[in-house]
Amino acid sequence: MPEIIISTLNARYIHASLGARYLYANMAELQSQTEIQEYIINTRPIDIAEQLLASSPKIIGLGVYIWNVQQCTELAALIKSISPDTMIVLGGPEISYETEQQEIYQYADYVITHQADLAFADLCRQLLTNQAPENKIINADSPALDSLNLPYEYFNDEDIRNRIIYVEASRGCPFKCEFCLSSLDKTAWPFDLQTFLQEMEKLYQRGVRQFKFVDRTFNLKVKTSAAILDFFLDKIDDDLFLHFELIPDHLPELLKEKIKLFPAGSLQFEIGIQSFDEATQTIISRKQNNDKTSSNLQWLVEETNAHLHTDLIAGLPGESLQRFAQGFNQLVNLNPHEIQLGILKRLRGTPIIRHTIEHKMRYNQVAPYNILSTDVIDFKDMQRINRFARYWDLIANSGRFKETLPLVLGDKPFENFMQLSDWLFSTSQQTHKIALNRLFSLLHNGMINELNIDEKTVRQQLLKDYDTSGLKGLPDFAKAEISKSEKVNMNTPKRQARHL
Repeated sequence: MPEIIISTLNARYIHASLGARYLYANMAELQSQTEIQEYIINTRPIDIAEQLLASSPKIIGLGVYIWNVQQCTELAALIKSISPDTMIVLGGPEISYETEQQEIYQYADYVITHQADLAFADLCRQLLTNQAPENKIINADSPALDSLNLPYEYFNDEDIRNRIIYVEASRGCPFKCEFCLSSLDKTAWPFDLQTFLQEMEKLYQRGVRQFKFVDRTFNLKVKTSAAILDFFLDKIDDDLFLHFELIPDHLPELLKEKIKLFPAGSLQFEIGIQSFDEATQTIISRKQNNDKTSSNLQWLVEETNAHLHTDLIAGLPGESLQRFAQGFNQLVNLNPHEIQLGILKRLRGTPIIRHTIEHKMRYNQVAPYNILSTDVIDFKDMQRINRFARYWDLIANSGRFKETLPLVLGDKPFENFMQLSDWLFSTSQQTHKIALNRLFSLLHNGMINELNIDEKTVRQQLLKDYDTSGLKGLPDFAKAEISKSEKVNMNTPKRQARHL
């Protein structure tokens, strides 16, 4: 029976906590007394509490993030009610800032802020030998990366078969974008390259074929990036898939040469554009060469097989709806495979808070702390952007409407899609749980009646997308056309005669 449990609530089963495995890897002599137990946020907290307490552990370490803080708060309260003597240790980015202001704080025995890789084991040693620290909040120093045991051997066979395997070749970020917690880092620190690649080799030999790098700046140090790409180029097969976060305006020739060698389906880049508006970039301390960014995106689209997942953030200080629309249109014209339209969130600890008064930034007080309005975007328009983002995911990012989407966007992508989005919501009053067949019908009617696109053209393009959607039979809008045609035919004399 474990005396120590390391736990967290993942957003989905497919995610496997890299942080929990770092803690476990560095428990040293306590590892034999420690167990990882992961759950998902959709599981009832009372059921999680029952499972965590089944072995009567002395210590439960709980990783708290923006996506699970509400459920973790309820879970911690339950544990303290059921088993007051069980010590709860909280860690993770959500509890590392504004710590004492949070509801969950009252249920914790201790909180470790920042990187707890080594500090958690140190605290457990003290608690198990009755040498409890006086201070409830323990501010952990960033450990030297060469002092850490790496966590990759603790992805088990089930993880490898069914879950995303997260890896990191570096930590930290040298940039100061104020909406991001990484802006608090002084720089980026690399793990020893050879040691890291040895661990990747072990994962590969165990059957891992999808590697998701969590490095904030994969292409910061080009020689290291090239060496990692070379490592995987030697292992290319039909199943290999790599995900990297790319700095958009930094793509030297050496990296271009390597990227071009990867076949289709093997490489995905997450590229944070966030904003093309120079005034907004200055306000949030984001250094980005927009010309180089556009040029690099164009090159990646035209010259490589990489899948491009790009990000924009709506609601940044100083950026009006009109200026955001301009940036969105600019990005659409560069033709990346996905545009993730995010809404600004006030992550605890981020410097974005310094703009609250000047730009009248009003945030949701409940996680995920999304922006509600600013001095240049009111609440009504922010809600419209939220709905736009949801419908964009359903229609554009889903990949189901490749033939139809260009018709919608035309030469005014943001304006046209916003008009369609407004119509979709006024008609359906839904942004979630829209059946795919119904979505086809909604699009059919919205494009014709709201965007005034030629009915025949709309029908042709939607039918092409329907044929590749996996849906069976005729779409509802086509059935309606047939029914209408039959009614017309019924009114002809010959047709009427047959039915006498």
